[in-house]
Amino acid sequence: MSKISRTGLAAVLLVVAMLASSCGGDDERVVTVYSGRSENLMMPLFDEFERQSGITVQVRWGSSTDLALLVAEEAEQTQADVFISRSPGPVGFLDAKGLLATMDSSVLDLVAAEHRGANGTWIGFSGRKRVLVHNLDSVPPSELPDSVFELTDPKWRGRVAIPATNGSFVDWFTVFRDQYGNDVATQWLDDMVANDARNYPNNVSIVDAAARGEIDVGLVNHYYNHRMASDAEAAGREHRAANYDLSDEDIGSLLIITAATMTANADDREAAQELIAYLLSPSAQRYFTNSTYEYPLAGGIEPNPALPPLSALSIGSVDFDALGGGFETTEEIIQSSGILSQ
Repeated sequence: MSKISRTGLAAVLLVVAMLASSCGGDDERVVTVYSGRSENLMMPLFDEFERQSGITVQVRWGSSTDLALLVAEEAEQTQADVFISRSPGPVGFLDAKGLLATMDSSVLDLVAAEHRGANGTWIGFSGRKRVLVHNLDSVPPSELPDSVFELTDPKWRGRVAIPATNGSFVDWFTVFRDQYGNDVATQWLDDMVANDARNYPNNVSIVDAAARGEIDVGLVNHYYNHRMASDAEAAGREHRAANYDLSDEDIGSLLIITAATMTANADDREAAQELIAYLLSPSAQRYFTNSTYEYPLAGGIEPNPALPPLSALSIGSVDFDALGGGFETTEEIIQSSGILSQ
């Protein structure tokens, strides 16, 4: 064989190899997720889903509100196949713009009807209950209130902490507005400011402040204190804060659910729904409740034994689909209240 023919053959083989490689790449299944829940929480689940399914998960991290606004801005050009939100509010915002797709009943039926959107565009996969965390030395449970409305009483002046800019508080206050109306909700927040409520950046800082005795009580999601108490026990340290459940029907006992949805622009809808269904699998649900102390929402999965029975404000009484873009108004009210300067 001549040198020229050997070179030609090598070139042909190279082209064939490149074509084969290209075709193989086209067969790769990829799901792009915009996640409003943190990387340290969700990445172990995404890694395990990749291992089990062979589907690659690409993730963009950020706050639920910012990512919802990004999807709305990108519209039909969005790269997101799946959007994960800390609550249904930002999801409702996207749904109102027609940017979400209805999921198959095989996925939706993994949870009870009250834990998914009425039109099938979102589904909840874990729950976070609002509670009052308190310092065990300065405030015995017998002195704690039954309702958040009692926290405006002068006896609580300067003793209450609020994470005013935290996503969970924004979610909660949006539902507060929906349940009681803007006038009542705004007046409550204004009264809290007048009563010298203290603003902290997040739930963790409030639980830590309560444990140290820096504050007496604070409004937080339930699982932060469970995590910090567990960490303290493992380190041989004493943790001097505990959760307190307000009245079952009080807005302060609201169960906020984490939601997942598929965008209308999803390239591989089957893969997107496989990922969402995986979040409701027994292993993923046990991860949420055993590792993060959240309430599992899939049927048949028992909550972590450390968690009290769930008797919070019924999720079915809250029309999350109607909240839509309510978080924008909520943020305006929070900004105007003066709590951010407390």
